Amino acid sequence: DVQLQASGGGLVQAGGSLRLSCVAAGFTFDEYAIGWFRQAPGKEREGVSCISDWDGSTYYSPSVKGRFTISTDNAKNTVYLQMNSLKPEDTAVYYCNIVRRWGTENYWGQGTQVTVSS
Repeated sequence: DVQLQASGGGLVQAGGSLRLSCVAAGFTFDEYAIGWFRQAPGKEREGVSCISDWDGSTYYSPSVKGRFTISTDNAKNTVYLQMNSLKPEDTAVYYCNIVRRWGTENYWGQGTQVTVSS
């Protein structure tokens, strides 16, 4: 079974920083994209950032570009999301996601709460 274990959420003041981690285990496909979504209360889940395994290209939502940085440690099967200059509107549950490049495999982690106080 594919498992994604996210951690690193917490409560931080506006302007502060957090680093989220997601350890992926049990997947066997070679080419994939891994990244982060978030869902705030009463809102739909939205994509935040992702990175592709096959060419290292990255995507950032316009709302986080310039403040968040995604990175991976392939030896540890871990993806990180460094979040700087946090704003109250970044408050959400953050979910890790991995999707196979060619195929239908799509897996989610359990989510980690990020709360930014004003």
